Amino acid sequence: MLMSDQKTLTVIIPAFNEAANLELLLPQLMEFCSKLGFMIIIVDDGSRDNTREVLSRFSDQPRINLLHHKMNRGYGAAIKTGISACSTEYAITFDADGQHVIEDIERLYNRMVQQDADLVVGSRQGLKNSSYRGFGRTLIRLIAKILMNVPVHDLNSGMKIYRTDLLKKYFHLAPDNMSYSDIITLVFLNNRHLVLEEPISIRARKQGRSSITLETAFHTVMEIINIVTLFNPMKIFLPISLLCILTTAAWGIPLLIQGRGVSMGTFLGIISGLIFFLLGLLAEQLSQIRKGISH
Repeated sequence: MLMSDQKTLTVIIPAFNEAANLELLLPQLMEFCSKLGFMIIIVDDGSRDNTREVLSRFSDQPRINLLHHKMNRGYGAAIKTGISACSTEYAITFDADGQHVIEDIERLYNRMVQQDADLVVGSRQGLKNSSYRGFGRTLIRLIAKILMNVPVHDLNSGMKIYRTDLLKKYFHLAPDNMSYSDIITLVFLNNRHLVLEEPISIRARKQGRSSITLETAFHTVMEIINIVTLFNPMKIFLPISLLCILTTAAWGIPLLIQGRGVSMGTFLGIISGLIFFLLGLLAEQLSQIRKGISH
């Protein structure tokens, strides 16, 4: 076992309507963190059940920092609030629904320190999901891989350990909603940080219902497109440009061979393709300027 220095790691738990699960989770988590010298930050994201009341029972514990949002602001926003209050070298996100195994915190921490990584993703690869959620995860990963190089299997795992300074540097690029987990991983990958995966275990949710829906998957796909446009815009604009030009050529060349000239549709299609290409070049220049400023 790799023991930590005092206050080396903070466990950040975003919580929304998870009173029943937190009541079971926190005593075990507190005992575990006390042994290893880890800290805990819990962010109540405007819960409408008795989450705040449950958390108040632990307010006198020296290793726990309790934070509250007046209104529900989203999963990502709750993590950002926790990270902003974090003062340790490393931070790990841990879901409040009771599905994560506490001992995996130490597993990810050990991998982080031993490999001098910047982000370690707790990978649920090989674990069974419902067909609905499994299809959604597969689709999101497929879209991400089409648009960029993604060597990570489990993009949307809620259990990840980060270097706190890097996370504070980048978290403004990630959204406030459930797609935070996917996007922050893509941000680390795009900035060429060392991102690793470590297998973790997952248990069935004991209480309550998951807030992940089809709308969550749609938002995640849109955020992936946004982040790719931010870091590598030609991945978006160049295929669109080529599609316009090639489709137009396939339509217009036969007409030209038949001696019917160049149609207005052909002309507009080629112009559209060139416009998309030039927009891509402009976006690429803006992306390079932004990268220069951020570094």
